[in-house]
Amino acid sequence: MKLTKSKERIADHGEVFTPAWMVEAMLDLVNGESERIDSRFLEPACGSGNFLIQVLQRKLATVELKYGKSDFERRHQALLGVMCIYGIELLPDNIAECRAHIMDIFAEYLKLAPSDDLYRAAFYVLSKNIVHGDALSMTESTGSAITFAEWGYLGKGKFKRRNFSLKSLTQMSSLSKVDSMEDSDGRRQSELFAEVASNEIFSPTMDFPPMNVRELAESHLTETTKGDAHE
Repeated sequence: MKLTKSKERIADHGEVFTPAWMVEAMLDLVNGESERIDSRFLEPACGSGNFLIQVLQRKLATVELKYGKSDFERRHQALLGVMCIYGIELLPDNIAECRAHIMDIFAEYLKLAPSDDLYRAAFYVLSKNIVHGDALSMTESTGSAITFAEWGYLGKGKFKRRNFSLKSLTQMSSLSKVDSMEDSDGRRQSELFAEVASNEIFSPTMDFPPMNVRELAESHLTETTKGDAHE
């Protein structure tokens, strides 16, 4: 894969893609997380998806290892893997390529046709998880604040979605400085802060009822219909 698209894009946007070997080496540093199905990865300048593609491949390898004997769980856990990767990208052609590359890997793994509900559900998820915007200003290309969906698998084919603003999520770091104490070996050990969960920055901007694959697949049409109704 070429690491650049044009000299103009390098000059205008500093666009240089990370080579595959370097991506692998970096993910190996967090191997346990990169292979966990429900671990969440955000690439704030995702380009055409070099990092996210390899993260998904690792997640799908775990899906196959743990759920390969159950087609039902294999399909739903693979979708959860897609749900847990996020990206922000400034250039629209990169956005399209990133989503397409991820969809190709997902569809190939499960042998899906574009008409399959699971394919359409993943397509919808990526429309929410791979955002056309600016990570520095935390705004979408439309100027609205970036919001991400937190997806969770409830089991039995049901998924849960809650929306959080990117700005509020980044404020988590302000809570990372907690009081500490020494354990019996003289090492400093952070105390758990009990009130974190009740802090307002952890409150979702929207909370959705559980949805199955068919409902996720039809969500794009539902949102379009609602949007037309409001015009």
